[in-house]
Amino acid sequence: MPPIYLTKLDYERLLQIVQTERLSTGNRVIEGLGQELKRARLVASDEIPPDVVTMNSVVRLRELKSGTELEITLVYPRDADAATRKISILAPVATAVLGCRVGDEIEWPVPKGTVSYRVEAVLYQPEAAGDLFV
Repeated sequence: MPPIYLTKLDYERLLQIVQTERLSTGNRVIEGLGQELKRARLVASDEIPPDVVTMNSVVRLRELKSGTELEITLVYPRDADAATRKISILAPVATAVLGCRVGDEIEWPVPKGTVSYRVEAVLYQPEAAGDLFV
């Protein structure tokens, strides 16, 4: 698998979540996030390319089979809110798109098989907007 791009700040915060949750749950999602962190290429917040999905980014995804579009915001677990499409990084879709670039295709398991999406656009990225400490 190719590396994903993460800011050093996102990496440190996510690693803290993985270490804390791993001790208490042993959850497969936590293990998946831990695996993603292992393949991360760390970049300073002010040097991350603007087309990379970072924490607090607003992303448009296209489901490859149906063409349906989905917009989500990747957030830390405490900020998750399904009604406003703020998706916790502990959700499989968020873990799958973290660190991806526009044009990347991802797939993840769902109860009836797998689903495949393409990252169509990063509509908002905190680092590109100058919001470096969100």
